[in-house]
Amino acid sequence: MYETILFEQKNNFAIIKINRPDKLNALNSKVLDELSQAFRHCGENESIWGVILTGSGEKAFVAGADIGEINQLNSKTGKEFALRGQSVFNYIEQFPKPVVCAVNGFALGGGCELAMACHIRIASDNAKFGQPEVNLGIIPGYGGTQRLTRLIGKGRAMYMILTGEMIDANTALQYGLVNKVVPLNELLDESEKVLSTIIQKGRIALTTAIRSINSACELPLSEGLKFEADMFAVCCGTEDFKEGTSAFLAKRKPEFKGK
Repeated sequence: MYETILFEQKNNFAIIKINRPDKLNALNSKVLDELSQAFRHCGENESIWGVILTGSGEKAFVAGADIGEINQLNSKTGKEFALRGQSVFNYIEQFPKPVVCAVNGFALGGGCELAMACHIRIASDNAKFGQPEVNLGIIPGYGGTQRLTRLIGKGRAMYMILTGEMIDANTALQYGLVNKVVPLNELLDESEKVLSTIIQKGRIALTTAIRSINSACELPLSEGLKFEADMFAVCCGTEDFKEGTSAFLAKRKPEFKGK
């Protein structure tokens, strides 16, 4: 079905694995197309409640973009190239179901940008993060200057992007770039554990929470608070809300139906 990714549905979640290990899972146009297809499939499939995104092998999640492809760009095609990647990553960031990124090894350039588009990031202890594009005479083009600044602050983002230096997993944890660091051999199990915990919650609540949190990066506080109130109201009109509150009062486990 796919040439550059592996897709597996496991119970009620999907595992999408970028599969170009000989290229350290570098992104190219084909990978972006297939990532887009896979996520759209997950969005349309009601039996899939969440997604884990990772890379093949132990060396790299995604070690960057395909330099051979980038080398052919000019100012016109460069903008098209950036907008194409941004479109795919924006779709992942706005995805209505939780997305956990299991970062195994290098997450550089487009790989770091892809990880930042996911909702939660769990890193292996051998992971390395960086935006080394200045070494190639360019800047991050898939959202790196924007998402990195929002996640770790202007000063740290400025330093990482201008020097092109990598940081290790524990530094990424300290910066708030990742949520957890675990041994490599525990990475997928921990990612599945975290996602399984999340998708037991009310699915409408998860979707509206994702939308509300994303809005905090885009809206002034007053508008963001109004949006939050609107999303809260949506939840209050659902069967899941009645089930969740009734189960709490009855001291039993809720059985959410996504309605």
